[in-house]
Amino acid sequence: MDSNAFTGRASKGSVSIENFQGRLRLHLPREFYGGKNKYLTLGLADTPNNLTIAEFKVKQINFEIANGIFDPNNLERHKPERCLKIVEPVSRKSLSLLETWDKYVDFKRPSISPSYIAHQLQATRNHLKKLSDLSEMDAVAVRDWAMANLTVDSAKRFITQLSACYGWAKKSKLIDVNPFALMASEIKLPRSEKVDAEDVGINPFTAAERDLIVQAFKTNQFCHACTSKNNQHSNYAAYVQFLFYTGCRPSEAIGLQWKNIDLEKCIVLFDGAVVQSLKGLVRKKGLKTQAFRKLKINGQLREILENSRPKNFTPDSLVFPAPEGGFIIQGNFGSRVWKKVLQGLGLEYRVPYQTRHTFITLCLDKGIDAKDVARWVGNSPEIIYRHYAGNRRDLQVPEIYSTSGCYEVQ
Repeated sequence: MDSNAFTGRASKGSVSIENFQGRLRLHLPREFYGGKNKYLTLGLADTPNNLTIAEFKVKQINFEIANGIFDPNNLERHKPERCLKIVEPVSRKSLSLLETWDKYVDFKRPSISPSYIAHQLQATRNHLKKLSDLSEMDAVAVRDWAMANLTVDSAKRFITQLSACYGWAKKSKLIDVNPFALMASEIKLPRSEKVDAEDVGINPFTAAERDLIVQAFKTNQFCHACTSKNNQHSNYAAYVQFLFYTGCRPSEAIGLQWKNIDLEKCIVLFDGAVVQSLKGLVRKKGLKTQAFRKLKINGQLREILENSRPKNFTPDSLVFPAPEGGFIIQGNFGSRVWKKVLQGLGLEYRVPYQTRHTFITLCLDKGIDAKDVARWVGNSPEIIYRHYAGNRRDLQVPEIYSTSGCYEVQ
């Protein structure tokens, strides 16, 4: 559409657009100028884009006329040079996905735990390294790559992380639109992938198996006679007993310091855990589901802690240090010590985390209320009911047989 569509007589008292020598101008109502023709030169070539500007000016002036506010002697303000400010686009450096992600992580770093950076965020960064040539403009390709190369659960987490990243980038004026904003919600998880990893694979030891394991650690049952003192299994005996008798998470026990232990009041304060960071193992404040948790210990635990406390210690000393000092490394402990003991005892291999499941299950076996157990181990009663009730050893499937066509339960 060009300005020729506006040539011809305009309705009385209204504005029209004309093309004069290839330039656009507005023909103003003559009644405002003593019956003489009056034009407002826009200084714009007759192009589709400029015609849109001219149409806008026509509507604006006609509105003023209709409302009695048109000033026929002040036309300068209606010229595009005066009323339309040309906004230069902001010059932004084009950032790749990885560059944007690194800026986002640097911003978040002071407010998130080292373990979250080392595991969750580093995993996302590793994926982005494979997409180094892409930017947010390739969001659909990024999603398709994730769905083709990752599990559905991992792909959803990956896209969710990118959505958070580019939501921050938009607020930080690095981009105009977050292309990942609603993408994760379109990825539907299979039902089997919606369970917290900590609450699956519950395979607790029996009380008898627990006691065999503890005894093997205390007596170095499966250590060779020539084993050096630093490599004896008994170095971990107090640690293993503490796991079995409190149900705490291994990371919580590894991070315990003597200032967390009050033997006079028989209280243990869990307020931190050891996690993996990019710089190695570190102790972070706070627990997985709460800021801290207090546990009233019994005489059995009190004796274990008293016997393991060294003569020279400081409040910041670890309660269960590795034999060579520093934090116990769970991977090394599991593969070099724990596995060897279970093999020696002829027990099915289960990860050390099963000590927690064992404590919870045995407590339920003794009739302790799930709400109390939940409070001791830092879980919710709902989790205890949902995931541990099926492991109650006193629940057996009844025998059902048919008598006279009816089923009876014995």
